[in-house]
Parts: sequence; structure tokens; C-alpha cells
Amino acid sequence: MNKEQFDKVKNGKGFIAALDQSGGSTPKALSDYGVTEDQYNSEDEMFKLVHDMRTRIVSSPAFSSDKIIGAILFEQTMDREVEGKHTGDYLADKGVVPFLKVDKGLAEEQNGVQLMKPIPDLDKLLNRANDHKIFGTKMRSNILEFNKTGIDQVVQQQFEIGKQIISAGLVPIIEPEVNINADNKAEIESYLSSAILAELNKLNDDELVMLKLTIPTKANQYQELIVHPNVVRVVALSGGYSREHANEVLKQNKDLIASFSRALINDLNVNQSDEEFDKILADTIDSIYDASVNKA
Repeated sequence: MNKEQFDKVKNGKGFIAALDQSGGSTPKALSDYGVTEDQYNSEDEMFKLVHDMRTRIVSSPAFSSDKIIGAILFEQTMDREVEGKHTGDYLADKGVVPFLKVDKGLAEEQNGVQLMKPIPDLDKLLNRANDHKIFGTKMRSNILEFNKTGIDQVVQQQFEIGKQIISAGLVPIIEPEVNINADNKAEIESYLSSAILAELNKLNDDELVMLKLTIPTKANQYQELIVHPNVVRVVALSGGYSREHANEVLKQNKDLIASFSRALINDLNVNQSDEEFDKILADTIDSIYDASVNKA
């Protein structure tokens, strides 16, 4: 593990940018950016266009290590280049810690949750991640209802795969998202917190994880997880909240920092001039940084 990257992730001021839209969510991300489906004819063309968007974001002067601790990449983004360097190397050289999304999407809903689909060849992917200066990984599950059996299954699957990632020398971001529209959201988060804590307490001292969680209904619900010795950092997803609302509720949660995706890129458009694009991105980054660092 890279000590400089570890110190940045553990203690750095700022937030983690989520630039990891994958196959299923890419058309929507491109559409929001002003690129319509009639502008590409194949998956390859689509991924090139989304890489162009990400390149524009990460190479912007607004995207600086002063406010951005790390960035989560999609596998295709890791394999592509920005200004002649692989994306992970480009970010690392810029002082932004690179992470890699490793999950293959969600299974069908069962017991009120969506587990992750199997991740074949994960060890090979982790080896490639190590070659590209990747510090950690991210994998997402989805919790839709207050169903203890389902929540337990989500947490157990996350930690089981998390240990495989740890053994490859990387830090897993465990992401059991709670749907923002779920009934009994606060009760789900209380139970989820206990389930995660139970798994954290089984880890050896040198087995370190990060957590990516929906901003909780009850402020500071996750404080016990944030201070746990096996947790490097806890970050929050925007989950479909507007940026304004996500920032507002994030501010209520001590030591919880953002890892926003849609809320980061929503106002950007392919047709903006570089000056306009950079200004909007800078304003967005400033607002998310403020909510991550300056608490109410």
C-alpha cells in the first residue's frame, strides 16, 4: 500500500469524486452531458465519448488535489489514457488517489435487496489495478426494504469480497447503498450500521476498509463506524438527491465526506466553452468540498 496515498485518503481535506458510471448507466450520464444516443453507433464509440467527458473533468484546473482526495474510475477508464498516461497514473501524478469500481452490477431483487452479481476474474483485475497505481476499489449493493435477512446477505457478501481485495494489497470501498426512497430508511440504516460493525469487529488489525453509505436520515448515525480502527474513511453517496440537498444533509454529519457522482457532473455540458465548463465545475467542487469539510 502506498503510504502517501493512504495518508491522503485517511486525513486529507476534501472529497472523493465518483467517475465510475459503467455500461448500464453510461447512456444516461452521456445524455445528461448533452450527448444523445444518435451520436454514437456502438458501445466502443459510447465509451470513447464518456472517456472524453471524464478526460475533460480530470484535466480541468478545477479538478485539483487541494479539494479532491480521490476519484473512482470504471475499468474502461483505467485502461484508457489522459494526456498520454493511463488514467490512474495521470490522477496519481496529479495528487488525486485513484480507485477502481470492480462490481459487475446488481442481481435481481430478493429479500428486499439487490446483491452484487458474481465478479469473475477479480484477481486478474486487481493485479491490473496494482499496475495502474490504483489504491482501492469500490463495489455497490442496493438495499430497498427493511429486511434483516437481505441486509445481512448484502453485508456478508461485501465483506467476503472485501477480504479478497485486501489480500491483493488494495483497500475496498464497501458500498451497501440504502435507497433514498425506501420506507423505514432510518430503521434500515440503524440495522445496517450494527451489521457492518459486527463484520468490522471480525477483521484483523491490518485488514482495512472504507465505507460508502447513503447520507443517513438520522444525523451522525454512522459515527461509530467512522471512528472504528479498521475503517480508513467513510464517504457518502448522493443517491439521487439534488446537489443542494445532498450538501445540506451531508453538512449535518460530522467527519462524513462526499463521494458524489450525479451531483458532481449534473450541470456540465459538452457544448460549454472550456471557460464556462471549468467555472461550473469549480463552483460545484467548492460546494461539495464545503459540505465535506465545514460542518454545521
